[in-house]
Amino acid sequence: MNWFEHITVLDIIVKGFIVGVVVSAPLGPVGVLCIQRTLNKGRWYGFVTGLGAALSDIIYALITSYGMNFVAEFIENPQTMYYFQLIGSVMLFCFGVYTFRSNPAASIRPISGNKGSLVRNFVTAFFVTLSNPFIILLFIGLYARFSFVFPDEFAYEQSLGYLAIVVGAITWWFLITYLVDKLRARFDLRGIWILNRVIGIVVMLASVISAVFTLIGKTLY
Repeated sequence: MNWFEHITVLDIIVKGFIVGVVVSAPLGPVGVLCIQRTLNKGRWYGFVTGLGAALSDIIYALITSYGMNFVAEFIENPQTMYYFQLIGSVMLFCFGVYTFRSNPAASIRPISGNKGSLVRNFVTAFFVTLSNPFIILLFIGLYARFSFVFPDEFAYEQSLGYLAIVVGAITWWFLITYLVDKLRARFDLRGIWILNRVIGIVVMLASVISAVFTLIGKTLY
């Protein structure tokens, strides 16, 4: 019996949702842009900025999945999956450290006096995110950690996983724009810096905990 026989549709949906949230959470250029637009133009301008980023993310998610599906048969072995998950945990920990040490303020851009249309804000955010192919490395780490790679016979289930990634990303952007809009009077550069550090710490802790569970033969999901 191989590892793939144990997965359920619910497993795939939950993992996809988590992947979508984790990919969206770090406050890189598009995250800061989303917060800037929420504060200066209004919540829905910030939200459509997040939607543009989510569309770009799912494109990279599909590209990453296409490449990693070639190793699906290789990781059917439980022992191989064990090392696959450990490598994913290490990659996520490194990403958490990078997020913690990064300075989101460096991504802040001058705000134009013209709000522009919602479509224009969506499109600009899409291309800002698309211009950063390094996000593929994050997807590789997440796919490895959550074993989000499946052979061809799981095409339907993995399609639901991709949909869950989109839902996770949209949920994150909806919540972050809601939070920023409600706390706009107290949300400044320091607030952005603190939020980014909290996200980095959460990712590092989660990666360490998941690695420990893998080492003792347990699973959190």
